[in-house]
Amino acid sequence: MIAERPSWIHPGFRLVEGEACFGWSELVSLPVPAGGIVPADRTSLTVAALAAAQRADAGLLLRRHAGPGEDWVPPPGFTVTLESSGTTGTPKRITHDFNVLRDRIRAPYDAGARWLLTYEPAAFAGLQVILTAAAAGALLVAAAPGGGIAGLVRTARQHAVTHVSGTPSFWRAFLTAGGDLPSLRSITLGGEAADQALLDRLRRDFPAARIRHIYASTEAGALFAVTDGQAGFPAAWLVDGREGTALRIREGVLEVRGPRAMVAASTEVGTGDGWLNTGDLVEVTGGRVLFAGRLDGLVNVGGVKVSPERVEQRLLAVPGVADAAVMPVASPITGFLLTATVVPDADVDEAALRDALRGACAGLVPAARPRAIRFADSLPLSVAGKKSRKGPS
Repeated sequence: MIAERPSWIHPGFRLVEGEACFGWSELVSLPVPAGGIVPADRTSLTVAALAAAQRADAGLLLRRHAGPGEDWVPPPGFTVTLESSGTTGTPKRITHDFNVLRDRIRAPYDAGARWLLTYEPAAFAGLQVILTAAAAGALLVAAAPGGGIAGLVRTARQHAVTHVSGTPSFWRAFLTAGGDLPSLRSITLGGEAADQALLDRLRRDFPAARIRHIYASTEAGALFAVTDGQAGFPAAWLVDGREGTALRIREGVLEVRGPRAMVAASTEVGTGDGWLNTGDLVEVTGGRVLFAGRLDGLVNVGGVKVSPERVEQRLLAVPGVADAAVMPVASPITGFLLTATVVPDADVDEAALRDALRGACAGLVPAARPRAIRFADSLPLSVAGKKSRKGPS
């Protein structure tokens, strides 16, 4: 007898994973490891494990990293424990009440929607995409692992996807992949700051798409969405809040207090009064709160703390730049220096572009100016779809 389908999975939901296609009857028949610890590298197994944990009213740990996990003790009831990516440090385990985890999902039935999963299924963002597609009765397409951006682009074309959620780094690579891109109805950005040049290009290339920039984290949950096509978010939200979330800036860092936060974490990430320190450096400019990098990503260049992401934003705003990455390198004199790797648009005069890049950085303090700029065809991304930010601080 087939187990009852959970209410959060619409009967029309289908999952394409590689060459296999799953509906509820196929998902519920998958063998789920006992003990509530699941290596969630397969989207199908992730969905099956969530349904099994709900039936058992038990905790579930979705593993993203190697290790046995015997030290995990689940809280009572149906909870989901996620592991952070570890992009900027040691991965953390974050536990959410499942109902709170999906509290912000508003997905009316849409059988024509074809979602592309660009995130790991056990990542917070990946799980949000899975739950959204499941609730809408949509088709969810999970590309074969190891294909990188090129594989995701091929999968998007093959299945004529209509809805895509990805990091800004993913979107820059997606736009420069070449060939015909699918006609999208919905574009979501998350995981990194969305710069104005990228938002403008997405609007130009996909005029019919709804474009949203989601602000969320594994610890804080889904907080709010920006839909006005502008980078950052309105400064008025610092006073009025947004979608039930209170926002404040303390010592240049954004802090949040929202209704969808974790119920437990393996390390202390809060401030003790309900506020969570996001680690995101922000500044208020022209009525907008703009992101200026990560606190843990600051680099000491000759005694001056500089943000590689802030320098990166300068480079990304230069016409002719498809993508850019600014990274620290060791220096025997200053401790560290910044260098930049730039992906130019096709048919750009590289000499002129190099001059424009140096001009864009001329207004920065000397420590923040990249000492070397090299051109490349693409930038490597982590499995989370982000530029790696591990490095000295």
